[in-house]
Amino acid sequence: MINMRILGLDYGDSRVGVAITDALGITAQGLETIHHKGNDKIVLARLNEIINNYGVETIAIGMPFNMNGTSSERVEITKKFIHKLKCKYNKIKIQEIDERLTTVAAHKTMNFLDINKKKKKDIVDTISAVYILEMYINKNI
Repeated sequence: MINMRILGLDYGDSRVGVAITDALGITAQGLETIHHKGNDKIVLARLNEIINNYGVETIAIGMPFNMNGTSSERVEITKKFIHKLKCKYNKIKIQEIDERLTTVAAHKTMNFLDINKKKKKDIVDTISAVYILEMYINKNI
């Protein structure tokens, strides 16, 4: 039996952090950061490879609400991307996760681990995707 995995995404203007669960769906690991400079075709092409390689059944994507819970322009952009995902992957469940403070938590983690400033930019989105995915896992246990 093939175990289906859950993908976590931190969708941003120029980068998308990607995380994946283990085969049992218990833990989340950072996978990569997709650099796309605003071109969703690059993101969708790479996600297609990841989805096929890992047998993804669910995507948990962060929704960047304002601290007071209201929507921002970023939320609307993310919703448009989610629509693209739903059109392309109609058999995959897509869950929106409130991602407030995940980037702050990612920076705190990197500071704690004493990661140098240059590397932080490359991995902050991946770490945020791990936090988004962990929130999804914890919510659905």
